[in-house]
Amino acid sequence: MEEQAENQRISKKNGTRNIIFRKYEMGRVLGQGTFAKVYYGKNISTQESVAIKVTNKDQVKKEGFMEQIKREIAIMRLVRHPNVVELKEVMATKARIFFVMEYVKGGELFAKVAKGKLKEDSARKYFQQLVSAVDFCHSRGVFHRDLKPENLLLDENENLKVTDFGLSALPEQLRNDGLLHTQCGTPAYVAPEVLRKKGYDGAKADIWSCGVILFVLLTGYLPFQAENVMKMYRKVFKAEYEFPPWISNDARRLISKLLVADPEKRITIPGIMRNPWFRKGFTKPVVVSTEESSAEIGDKRDIESSGVLEMATTKSSPPFYNAFELISSMSSGFDLSNLFESKTKPASLFTSKCSASAIMARLESMAKKLNFRVLTMKEFKVKMQGKAEGRKGKLAVTAEVFEVAPEVAVVEFSKSAGDTLEYNRFCEEDMRPALRDIVWSWQGENNCQ
Repeated sequence: MEEQAENQRISKKNGTRNIIFRKYEMGRVLGQGTFAKVYYGKNISTQESVAIKVTNKDQVKKEGFMEQIKREIAIMRLVRHPNVVELKEVMATKARIFFVMEYVKGGELFAKVAKGKLKEDSARKYFQQLVSAVDFCHSRGVFHRDLKPENLLLDENENLKVTDFGLSALPEQLRNDGLLHTQCGTPAYVAPEVLRKKGYDGAKADIWSCGVILFVLLTGYLPFQAENVMKMYRKVFKAEYEFPPWISNDARRLISKLLVADPEKRITIPGIMRNPWFRKGFTKPVVVSTEESSAEIGDKRDIESSGVLEMATTKSSPPFYNAFELISSMSSGFDLSNLFESKTKPASLFTSKCSASAIMARLESMAKKLNFRVLTMKEFKVKMQGKAEGRKGKLAVTAEVFEVAPEVAVVEFSKSAGDTLEYNRFCEEDMRPALRDIVWSWQGENNCQ
């Protein structure tokens, strides 16, 4: 009965249409796991195709996997890369969690390999994209730990996308010895040091898995095969495998450096990227924040412009911020803030008793004080850009003022471009202190004054 009532609250039936959160139309089932179903979906306003993973909260809590879910969300927010499946949005009700993800319609790379070995150029392209994605994940302190062709998807342009970060690890999972200790992954792709149940370096373990994947792409079969698992393990421990005659010498040399039993002697990612076989036709992908879109930052020329300020004079009051939206965003029943690590949660929303025009003036002066250039200021929205080059270019931030009541305004910050970690630092270290005296309350805090 409870689930029925919840369905009625979050969805609206229109013929055969199933609309959730007044934002997405949910369609056919794409797949099903132990705790979740994945549906095909569509953003109603943009018509963009998405995949929606629906997880049952009670079941996850009962089985003790809530920490894993929290970690997966935190990780997917960190790893925004062209060759990683994008997490667009997370929403929740009392009973369910909805992950709205990029829809990758080309299927698993495994399906291609199941038909037989790939041509060397195709295998190289996928391997280059895999290594680029893994390198980026490692730079963010994320170790995948379950890399295999089943977790590599292909989009409509045949570009590879890494998915399934459910077994991934973050730096806080390292023990005092600086190593990971959880034995996980798929046996045929797992590094020998992980199988030995001793501490291991997550980055080096991922590199081994990349080596197994490259072997599979070029041969159509696994390098370590035996009648039973224990015999297979013995081969893995010794890195005992044979090359078929069709693999080129250059590819053999690279695989021989990847599938090294001693992790200390195994090639590193910088070493892979210097390898002649790998470098052939390689173009490093441009990592642009996937949160950046024309809808969020307006015309991209705003970001690249010389800083001409556009002032709007046609609007005399800020947009009304629906009280239900405010309550929902701050209510633990509808908000997933408790599913994110506190140290990565940005201070992005606050209420103020100042007038909207006073807040706008203060935002402009804050930008100048923090050495940010004001790009546009119109309709109670200001876009500003930092002058320093960051990991993904210059950080660009949008702030918008909403009216809740005659004497209460909500100010909402969002990242328009740049690096997420740099944005989080900007929120915590620069924005909060600069706006302290006009803040009534930060989101989720009782008293921030």
